[in-house]
Amino acid sequence: MILTNPVLIAVIVLLVLCFLKVNVLLALFASAVTAGLVSGMGIQTTMTTFIAGIGEDPETALAYVMLGALAATISYTGVSDILAVKIAKMVNGKSLVFVFVIGAVACLSQNLIPVHIAFIPILIPPLLIVMNKMKIDRRAVACALAFGLRAPYVAIPAGFGLIYHGIISNNMTKNGMPVEKMEVWRYTWPLGIVMLIGFIFVVLFLYRKPREYKNIEGFAVDLDTVDTHMTGKHYAAVIAAVATLAIQLIAGSLPLGALVGLAIMFLTKAVKWSDMDKIMDQGVGLMGFIAFVMLASNGFSAVLRDSGGVDQLIQGSLAFIGGSKLLGAFVMMLVGLFIVMGTGTSFGTVPVLAVLYVPLCAQLGFSAGATTLLIAAAATIGDTGSPVSDTTLGPTAGLNADGQHDHIWDTCVPTFIASDIPIFLLAIFAGFMF
Repeated sequence: MILTNPVLIAVIVLLVLCFLKVNVLLALFASAVTAGLVSGMGIQTTMTTFIAGIGEDPETALAYVMLGALAATISYTGVSDILAVKIAKMVNGKSLVFVFVIGAVACLSQNLIPVHIAFIPILIPPLLIVMNKMKIDRRAVACALAFGLRAPYVAIPAGFGLIYHGIISNNMTKNGMPVEKMEVWRYTWPLGIVMLIGFIFVVLFLYRKPREYKNIEGFAVDLDTVDTHMTGKHYAAVIAAVATLAIQLIAGSLPLGALVGLAIMFLTKAVKWSDMDKIMDQGVGLMGFIAFVMLASNGFSAVLRDSGGVDQLIQGSLAFIGGSKLLGAFVMMLVGLFIVMGTGTSFGTVPVLAVLYVPLCAQLGFSAGATTLLIAAAATIGDTGSPVSDTTLGPTAGLNADGQHDHIWDTCVPTFIASDIPIFLLAIFAGFMF
């Protein structure tokens, strides 16, 4: 029965614990154990699976720690403050302009300069004082960051978008419904449009009212007093950032890129050698928690996968669908929402859904275009609302640098409203679009 499905129960447990403000890491662990026990795996098998899953993607966790250290060194030089001054002058006290500029910068991180969330701990903390002065509701900024981190790769075949579209194409073709990689965007672009509409709506109507924040020591630098004259250490920081990006693109390794960036910072003496330990500690404090959450999320995903609950969830839903395309799309989106809310990854969910959705869509008479949209939407929905997704963890890491931004209520809930609800509403009509 669906009501006893281990995936469904585990995700509900995860969300309830997070809303009760249980630490996300502990909530993931408890939910993984719940999934294992409900599925009959037993505690020993569950723990073995969870631990094995943690080791599936260590590079991502290492990348976040290294990028956190790089962000700390760049901030140490003061170049982040100079950048914050430039942005403050550009927006000239206009809060809406500020929010949309942040959204545009986030968009660049997916396609043009594919650094994903690495820019957030560098750019956002120095701008908190600017947001405080303009009394900007940080929930609007969280929505801007989440929109920029997700919509471009869903709609545009460049950077991370090319990778995502390739995953969709490969898995649909593998399961009997061929779609070319460069055709995927023709069916996924509406998802980008509705995410943009949702983002604009929440910024203009839900989170536009002024909101007061305290100026916390360490994040209350008066930007009017910042010396914007570029010195040697500032140029070294810029070179380190460019080198990090270049190495990432050439070698395909974020940790290696960050290591090269750090080496440049220390060898040029932009950061004192004696401050190395302190800087690394700051970096781990900045992004280390995200790294551990991503590792635990991999373990949680492994338990869900081995529990057999995903297939049960799909098969158990078929009885309600009949031959209705509308109901079929609704059920597929609902299933995708629960899976991604628990796993926090859209890229990793595509292969799981394609195996089940391609034959189901073919049976219901969906075209290849409609199936592409449904799989992309089902794998993407929940990403910005999931408490264990880097799309929500990243914005929280930057906006909560001074301890005044709640992960669940100020990031996950607003971004769910802005992105996931519009995606859900659009996707259930996919059968009538293509």
